[in-house]
Amino acid sequence: MASPVTVPLSQIPPDETPVSAEPSEPEAHFRPGKDAVRGGALDFLRFLASLLIVVYHYGAESPMRIERFGQVFSRGFLATDFFLMLSGYVLGRAYGDSVLSGRLSTPRFWARRAARVWPGHLMVLGLLALLVLVLNTVGTDAHKPSRFAWDQLPAQALLIHAWGFPSDGWNLPSWSLSALIVCYALFPLFWRTVSKVRHAWLLPLGAAAILGVFEVIARKVFHHALPDLQFQYGVVRALPLFILGVCLARAVDMRWPSETMAKVMLWGGVALLVITQPLDRYALPDPWLFDAPSLLAIALIVLGAGRLPVKRPRKWIEEGAKLSFALFITHIFVGVIYWSAVHELIDTVPIGIGWQWLMWLAGFPVAYGAAWLFHTYIDQPIQDRLQPLLRK
Repeated sequence: MASPVTVPLSQIPPDETPVSAEPSEPEAHFRPGKDAVRGGALDFLRFLASLLIVVYHYGAESPMRIERFGQVFSRGFLATDFFLMLSGYVLGRAYGDSVLSGRLSTPRFWARRAARVWPGHLMVLGLLALLVLVLNTVGTDAHKPSRFAWDQLPAQALLIHAWGFPSDGWNLPSWSLSALIVCYALFPLFWRTVSKVRHAWLLPLGAAAILGVFEVIARKVFHHALPDLQFQYGVVRALPLFILGVCLARAVDMRWPSETMAKVMLWGGVALLVITQPLDRYALPDPWLFDAPSLLAIALIVLGAGRLPVKRPRKWIEEGAKLSFALFITHIFVGVIYWSAVHELIDTVPIGIGWQWLMWLAGFPVAYGAAWLFHTYIDQPIQDRLQPLLRK
């Protein structure tokens, strides 16, 4: 029987695991006339990034490696960068005033953010462990030491596996949640610090300098570029990108740049991102020659889109973006089940290449459908009960 592992670990570069989009904030109230509403450009970009995440992780199951059709399909790490940056941006816009005014203390803020990600993570991790036990019982080879090592399960359950603890299996993308837990704890300090800066244009420059320092640390200490760090050092990768998002949020909070300049930044960032994607990152003299312009493009897009008001919000875009967290934590679990069944069928019944492509494409609505069910009937009801208790 084919292995039910969704994406073979040997085929996943350590730099290309996605992070969740910042979940919707039922307790955060954006200020009309100053903050962008949901259903706009940032939500649409979040939806696209989540699609790229699933395409990347399910790409190894296609009849032919999809990277052959374009380098963009091997760029899951850019979606990671986008989500880490966007997390800092969203929290800055949603909670900045409450942090500065003292209405939201640091412990309460961290508790609410941890409660937002931990229950769903634990539930999916438990289901995945149960699934591995069942598959092992019926005699499959699901329990590969590199993917489902039981000694790595406690660190992943505690969300500390990106703090230096070896863990490169189970629900692979959850390293980013582990890293964000640290970012959440430090967010009030970050926001108070950037709020002391009086010139908005200094904020992205300062964040770029911090990013450069972390790049040097990654190369000198860990001997890898930031996007190439192992999962267990995810905090080192996440912190500078999260800080960059916080700085962009503060700049927008100071009404910088102008709306005209924001449009130029947005479309300039899109153009720069499109231009850089055909490049082969690993063929360049240094990966930073690809990483730097790509990060610049993403930052320009977040800043430009965040500064512009949403004049015609779209409900379907908002709902698609809300599913991003559920999709992030469930698509590996769903993939284990779906691709196990698909590979077993292909091994048993002769199936043409055309039908194999159709079965591969069907994996995406299956993943989104499962994410919708999880969000609607499990995650959101839990949050509806939990968050009001924490606010009290």
